[in-house]
Amino acid sequence: MRYRFLLLIILLWLARLGAAQSITDVEAQYAKGSVTVTFRLDSPTPKDLILSYSGDDGTTYTLCRSVSGDLKNQTSGNKQIVWNCLDDNVVFGIFVFKVAIDPFPYQMVFVPGGTFTMGCTPEQGSVCCGDEKPAHQVTVSDFYIGTYPVTQAEWKAVMGSYSGKLYNTGCDNCPMDNVSWNDTQDFIRKVNSLTGRQYRLPTEAEWEYAARGGNRSNGYEYSGSNSIDEVAWYERNYKKRKHGRQGTTHPVGTKKANELGIYDMSGNVREWCNDWFSNYSSGAVTDPQGAASGSDRVLRGGSWGSNNRSCRVSNRSCYTGYNHFINGFRLCLVP
Repeated sequence: MRYRFLLLIILLWLARLGAAQSITDVEAQYAKGSVTVTFRLDSPTPKDLILSYSGDDGTTYTLCRSVSGDLKNQTSGNKQIVWNCLDDNVVFGIFVFKVAIDPFPYQMVFVPGGTFTMGCTPEQGSVCCGDEKPAHQVTVSDFYIGTYPVTQAEWKAVMGSYSGKLYNTGCDNCPMDNVSWNDTQDFIRKVNSLTGRQYRLPTEAEWEYAARGGNRSNGYEYSGSNSIDEVAWYERNYKKRKHGRQGTTHPVGTKKANELGIYDMSGNVREWCNDWFSNYSSGAVTDPQGAASGSDRVLRGGSWGSNNRSCRVSNRSCYTGYNHFINGFRLCLVP
């Protein structure tokens, strides 16, 4: 089977200082299941480069995920990126290629899949709510999840403004807050269009599995510790330091990480999940997606305004989907 590739010479635009820099001498060549794209970078860039392909003459692009080569902290000069297209299950096409600065360098943690007990497990004590029962066995597949909640700076970089949504203004590295479930979907559509990736909200099961530490779990009550003050900004400590105009949320990553290296899964902001809220069943399930419909969306994790009970890894909450000043989100990505 022959592989045909149509090459597009493109410009690389840097937002920094408003300066336009270019990629020149672009060529692409296919050999033995991979495409090598060579180019010359006129000026150095500390930001990551990404390679995308389009099968519809540049109308939409898909990120080339199985790539290697000159992708990070590049000096000027001759460069190359190698795309193992067969690893991305791309076997034939006439493609337009685009090399660009990664518009959304979101830091993520790989979470190997596994089986865990979801809900009111013994370390959660006697304070479990009824909707955390029955505890039941859940198996989840591999996924990536955000190291931190999406920050104010990341929101603005993608959406261009806060559109009056932000509550604790003036703290770029604090979580984006006061967002509705639909706001998160608008953000996800925009960032997926910009990057060619397929970000989404985590399912409730993925969220709890990650919060518990995945296959490295030590069985903590909170995400990363049995001591809430080690891992969470919540009602009893958030006033000790003030960040932003309202002094509510705190910069991400300023508390201890959990076993997987994920931060702020207890406290700071509650986080939207993809699921409609529904009661648990007792049977074992694999990659549950929640109810097919409903009135409320799932929120997890507690917030700066929550008590310690609400910051536990099994605690559940839900909301109609509207914005609230304690609600934020983090993203998930399937390998």
